[in-house]
Amino acid sequence: MSSPGEGHQVVTGDGLSSVGQRLGGLHDRIREVVPGVDRVSLALHDAEDDTLRTYLSSTEEPAGNLVAYQYHLADSDSLSELARSRQTRLLTDIPSSLVPDTEHSSYVLSEGFVESFTVPLADDDGDFLGFLFYDSRTPGTFDEAAQRELLLYANVILMGILHEFVAVRSVVGTIEIARDFTEMRDVETGAHLERVARFARLVATAIAPARGHSDEWVERVFLYAPLHDIGKIGIPDAILHKPGRLDPEEWEVMKTHTTLGARMVGNITRSLRVTTEAEERMMANIVELHHETLDGSGYPHGLRGDEVPDEARVVAVADIYDALTGSRPYKPAWTAEAAAEKLRELAAAGRLDPECVEVLLGSPSEVEAIRAAHPDDG
Repeated sequence: MSSPGEGHQVVTGDGLSSVGQRLGGLHDRIREVVPGVDRVSLALHDAEDDTLRTYLSSTEEPAGNLVAYQYHLADSDSLSELARSRQTRLLTDIPSSLVPDTEHSSYVLSEGFVESFTVPLADDDGDFLGFLFYDSRTPGTFDEAAQRELLLYANVILMGILHEFVAVRSVVGTIEIARDFTEMRDVETGAHLERVARFARLVATAIAPARGHSDEWVERVFLYAPLHDIGKIGIPDAILHKPGRLDPEEWEVMKTHTTLGARMVGNITRSLRVTTEAEERMMANIVELHHETLDGSGYPHGLRGDEVPDEARVVAVADIYDALTGSRPYKPAWTAEAAAEKLRELAAAGRLDPECVEVLLGSPSEVEAIRAAHPDDG
């Protein structure tokens, strides 16, 4: 969390996002022309599961921030219509307009917001991205002149978001293209990588608030998780595709995929020059450290306890669960019950993060929905 604008509380992305870092400054400028804007927040839409997720937020103190909140778009007729029509929405009496007994309504009511101006956002192809919300505690804040000004700032924020997405996804896409030119699909299918990413986001969303992570951190875990084993590109085929158990010498070679992957990611991000230092570090943590364990028995560095970053812990749990419940040339798929028992055993032994394990295992319907949406071929 940082405070780029005096008197503001801004939840960005642990230093991840340039547009997030600028949001506090933009909020200051917005309040110069529309003084009553107490909160600016952005929620992004995932078309696959039709879910809105908080991403960026700046609030005028002493307001708190709603972190790691998600909401099915279809559950709101008014927001669904806005997504279709791309029209803005003005609410002049928020308390009477809210669906009661939700986390969002409780938050809004506790903070005393009475008016809201909502702007739907779309990319250059016209695809719906999400919503920008302006909230105020002052009645009459969003008159026609204010709405015109706020639409201009919405375009500034949209351009920043689009630039950021293009930059980050160009890095991810370049690395994925490198993987696709190899035979790695024989080992890690696209479905496996998609499941790991979504399992990881499920866990990251749950642990983020208590561990001081932002919504951007959650989104980056989701984006970077599929790169976790990219270093296997550099492992000889005789080892990578061996149907049986690896001998000790082969296993030592296999373990080098972590450092090989981190080196590859670093070279690509530095050559493209489109990511922040924090983004590069987080990507490298996932690629290089997802086989580290909390008891120090992992690799490649034998890290222990707090030395293992949260993003690596999250991806480790997601990857192991999917590997256990998926079939491989050298093993049949485990049942969900057997996989759960194994994960809890590893957590009890001090290898995996217990909270991450319990979040995943405590969400069976979400896990099954992810598996059903991304089955392996055949």
